[in-house]
Amino acid sequence: VWLSPVLKPDEFTDYGKWMDGWETRRKRIPGHDWCIIQLGVPGIVHGFEVNTSFFAGNSAPRISIQAALDLPEFWPRGDRIGTAASDEELKAVKKMKSDEWTLLVPMKELKPRYLDTSHNYFSASCKRKWTHIRLNIYPDGGIARFKVYGAVQKDWSASGPNDLDDLVAMENGGICVGFSSAQLGHPRNILGLGRATSMEDGWETARRPDRPPVLKADEKGILLMPGNEWAVFRLAHPCVITHIEIDTNHFKGNFPDTCKLEACVLNTEEEKEYITQKWNLKQNPKWNPLLSFTKLKPNKRHFFDGTALQMQDVITHVRLVIVPDGGVSRMRLWGFPRTLLYTSK
Repeated sequence: VWLSPVLKPDEFTDYGKWMDGWETRRKRIPGHDWCIIQLGVPGIVHGFEVNTSFFAGNSAPRISIQAALDLPEFWPRGDRIGTAASDEELKAVKKMKSDEWTLLVPMKELKPRYLDTSHNYFSASCKRKWTHIRLNIYPDGGIARFKVYGAVQKDWSASGPNDLDDLVAMENGGICVGFSSAQLGHPRNILGLGRATSMEDGWETARRPDRPPVLKADEKGILLMPGNEWAVFRLAHPCVITHIEIDTNHFKGNFPDTCKLEACVLNTEEEKEYITQKWNLKQNPKWNPLLSFTKLKPNKRHFFDGTALQMQDVITHVRLVIVPDGGVSRMRLWGFPRTLLYTSK
């Protein structure tokens, strides 16, 4: 989960006031400050957020953003507070010609540095695949958080048909394209790395207002409820799913009673149409059962192998349904990438 910047008014270091972010020294030589960031995974960049929270009086007044693709590896600087780049590091960066990288955001002024106006958003001028970002600040100052928004684009040419992978993982290119409710944490969180660090690092819905005053269950112990919540995900690659994991880690008194998974094949145009329709099921007959309704337990990883799955067809999208509401921390869909030999109609 992304941690918001914090203020520690009484904490100081050998170099001055402790700040939760990146702050450069007051510049006394020609030029401006910058940093180079390697993205966690290659992806198509759509936009940026520059957050200057708590940097009142010492934030960067202006920024610009550049990008590059497939650079040779170079050593990271690590956490070295109070030091500038060495001559050797500057020579390595000069060879990269980072000042000539594609300009995604020209020089822009940042808004006043107060908590209610500290979030600055910028659209990328060239929405294509990148691996590295250069953030320029003019001429110096501080930034609390820098976010790069986009979609992961993995190179699947190196993956064979028998390479098992998590086809909904965010790091592979899985993405949430619709949901019914989100009270604490966005559904995209359940595609994140590792196990969730907290409930906020998962997806939790609001309590459904249509729940009956007295709950009843069927002969299998499944609660009889009138409604449900759902989230739709586009898989990283067309695939056949063979194993499923649903994790309710941290959700102890607010886990769903049951869940199910449905799947389908959608092309780009159909996906756009259904997003516009907000995934209205009355106009979307494509969903087929992948995992039938299954009881869930609190704070637990639930695993399902091929014997529990109801289809072995190639799919592109899945829909996670939880009844009646509650929270899920992670979802893993393990399977094999496949070539889609036809488009749905």
